Amino acid sequence: MNPEYSFFDAVCKSFDKAAKFTTFDAGILEQIKQCNSVLRMHFPVKIGDKVEVIKAYRVQHSHHKLPCKGGIRFSEMVNLDEVMALSALMTYKCAIVNVPFGGAKGGITIDPKKYDVYDLERITRRYTSELVKKRFIGPGEDVPAPDYGTGEREMSWILDTYMALHPGETDALGCVTGKPITQGGVRGRKEATGLGVFYGIREVCNNLEVMARIGLTPGIEKKRVIVQGLGNVGYHAAKFFQEGGAIIVCLAEYEGSIYNEGGLDVEAVFQHRKKTGSILNFPGATNLPKNTDALEADCDILVPAALENVINKDNAGNVKAKIVGEAANGPLTPEADEILLAKNVLVVPDMYLNAGGVTVSYFEWLKNLSHVSYGRLERRFMENQNANILSQIESMTGNKVTDDQRKIIVHGPDEIDLVRSGLEDTMIKATNEIFDCWKKYPEIQDMRTAAFVVAINKVGTSYLELGIFP
Repeated sequence: MNPEYSFFDAVCKSFDKAAKFTTFDAGILEQIKQCNSVLRMHFPVKIGDKVEVIKAYRVQHSHHKLPCKGGIRFSEMVNLDEVMALSALMTYKCAIVNVPFGGAKGGITIDPKKYDVYDLERITRRYTSELVKKRFIGPGEDVPAPDYGTGEREMSWILDTYMALHPGETDALGCVTGKPITQGGVRGRKEATGLGVFYGIREVCNNLEVMARIGLTPGIEKKRVIVQGLGNVGYHAAKFFQEGGAIIVCLAEYEGSIYNEGGLDVEAVFQHRKKTGSILNFPGATNLPKNTDALEADCDILVPAALENVINKDNAGNVKAKIVGEAANGPLTPEADEILLAKNVLVVPDMYLNAGGVTVSYFEWLKNLSHVSYGRLERRFMENQNANILSQIESMTGNKVTDDQRKIIVHGPDEIDLVRSGLEDTMIKATNEIFDCWKKYPEIQDMRTAAFVVAINKVGTSYLELGIFP
């Protein structure tokens, strides 16, 4: 990252741009913008024969709603500026998709690839105990989740450590989300962010007015899509775009990019990389010299799903896509925003587009607090009801459906059906809410500013209703 670039300042810059379209007092706006609580820590961990001092963070951006919510990332690039910026984006993200959390974020400045599983477990458990000591974790206070460099395994370590330090706490499972199913996780969480990206862009593409403005035909079918990053988010986003009828013309990972105008099979590319260690030399595809070449290749929709600042003032002018969907956090710099706006490129902002993860994390948290899995109470009832209705129709018409048709019609909703339904509804409503705001203020030029206005209005209203400003 450029040492002169401040991610948090970039978020504040976007905030200030949107704040002009709100009516809140300057003091309230300043309260919304700043981070409420910042925890910076150093702690020793025995690694092999030596003691290493680990640097870590947890930032709670907003307490307008509790608990706070946000992922924990393990990366050598983790620093306070990044964690503050991501925690702020979490506040605005939760507000836009109507998830009742304040924003938070955490990180440990390590390269997880340099440690074996036992060392990573020691680091994660010690980090958790530090959070417990400072009351920066708990089902009603602050609920972490996976992020870059972490996953279900790390979340289960966090859960176990928290439960050991809080014996008998009934709602302890709700202290962290993104857990394995056996530890109180929810089905559909792993693919949630990528699926949310697909739902969001699909809804954008269904808006006739917006699509006419950027010169594309409505609908997702046959749109040429490029996805940069084949991690959890990028892989699932690309897969759902392909299943939705789009053509994946290019995929990129850190080792390079591959392009095929006729389309790439996402699962086949993923398996090829698993087998060879690289997406390069995939049969039927052309290798591009650099992984960043994917950002400048010809397409309709570009989805950067890797790290921040990949599109900046140096390469934004070369972007050929008509829609850029920010699946990653902060993949565009403010300078890139201005360049793409001048080119009439629609940027679908990260603060709403990648909210699928926190939305389904919310569902997981609710499941943990209610102590019952989704679908358990109604599935059989719905199946019996559907079977009775189908039987009545068959009796009246004298026609019988096939066994396969019967399974589809009678099927009662499983947990994953309900989770995906809730996510789809959330992304559709959030998209339309942003578009309504955009239409209300014709002076707003870009979707990011409209999304910030929606978020600021919701957070600001919460602060006023709390009565903390006499």
